[in-house]
Amino acid sequence: MDVADLGLPVDVPSTALFTDHYELTMLQAALRSGTAARRSVFEVFTRRLPDGRRYGVVAGTGRVLDAVENFRFDAGVLRFLREREVVDEATLQWLADYRFSGDIWGYPEGEVYFPGSPIMRVEGSFAECVLLETVILSILNHDSAIAAAASRMSSAAGDRPLIEMGARRTHELAAVAASRAAYIGGFASTSDLAAGFRYNIPTVGTAAHAFTLLHDSERDAFQAQIDSLGRDTTLLVDTYDVAEAVRTAVDIAGPELGAVRIDSGDLLLVAHRVRQQLDELGARDTKIIVTSDLDEYAIASLAAAPVDAYGVGTQLVTGSGHPTSSMVYKLVARAESADPDAPLTPVAKKSSGGKTSIGGRKWAARRLDAHGVAETEVVGTGPVPARLADRQLLVQLVKGGQVVGREPLDVVRDRHAAARANLPLSATQLSRGEPVLPTEYVHERSGN
Repeated sequence: MDVADLGLPVDVPSTALFTDHYELTMLQAALRSGTAARRSVFEVFTRRLPDGRRYGVVAGTGRVLDAVENFRFDAGVLRFLREREVVDEATLQWLADYRFSGDIWGYPEGEVYFPGSPIMRVEGSFAECVLLETVILSILNHDSAIAAAASRMSSAAGDRPLIEMGARRTHELAAVAASRAAYIGGFASTSDLAAGFRYNIPTVGTAAHAFTLLHDSERDAFQAQIDSLGRDTTLLVDTYDVAEAVRTAVDIAGPELGAVRIDSGDLLLVAHRVRQQLDELGARDTKIIVTSDLDEYAIASLAAAPVDAYGVGTQLVTGSGHPTSSMVYKLVARAESADPDAPLTPVAKKSSGGKTSIGGRKWAARRLDAHGVAETEVVGTGPVPARLADRQLLVQLVKGGQVVGREPLDVVRDRHAAARANLPLSATQLSRGEPVLPTEYVHERSGN
């Protein structure tokens, strides 16, 4: 995988510095104390969903796998660490040979999750696992937040397609990741060509207001666009007067006009007026696309409007008010020695303020009701109960340092649609509420 496929600048040879300073100082101290080689288990989870959200969406897993493969301390990175005196020479020598050789398990990308769900489990020596904390969290927290917003928006949109168009509202590299996450969440296309290039997401786009303003008249602008892109193009009709623009558009393109786009005003009212006008002019097959700071609530409010597609930007790429998923990466078990056969001991942070954790290497399963609808997220330690053996959620993503769980993006997208459809109907309500599934913790000493 070329680093360009990760959305990285071409002068960044690895993902090794996508980490926090203290990951390396912990490594140095652990190497000195002799604990660095202890077998360890880290888990990614969230203690709560963003306020009002009914479910989370796992997104970014594929990017995590790419990042782990490219987590290498090359000469330039080592030079930087040496010049800044971040760690000592012995640690630098250890880093020079770093290759993750452990195992990673996780919820398959596109799956839904709930508070306490072990979304990803990283196993190996403490030294090799601790270094991955920041890069894993930065990817999963961002992408899952965008995918959750996209899922809510696509649910509100129903069968009407959604266009991701938020590249100009966020960091240029975050925009590429956001497009990918939005596609997982149910968006049909993106305006971002980098996302189309890297992830094979369908791209769309025609013209902005600047193109209309460039020309001596709106008619000239429409004519130029149709001459170049054909009659099935989408014309932006709200630069001056919407009704006049619609008349001009149909006059030039005829009933074969593909679509008109409305980007301002009272979208519900304007959409109804434009639909009536198009029908009266004989352009009954011309579609209406609306944009303008939409979120899931605005999309839901337009359900009764004669709208054929939505374009969403700012609210999507900022997670519609929740730009992070608040996931954490915690050590939950470790061996008592560097002996590879040493048993694992559960460990957990115990503190006030709601930041306690549950120790132990965990499994997860989703229990269904009599109708086959999900009813409980079950998280446990110890053997998996026989009654849940065929409902386990975690799959292996990396085995012995080798990626084994990479998937096509369309598979991930379809998985999310299926997972959301298997939730209770209240999952798609936009009103505030608790997670649609409760999380139940169990510990069984036998598999019965």
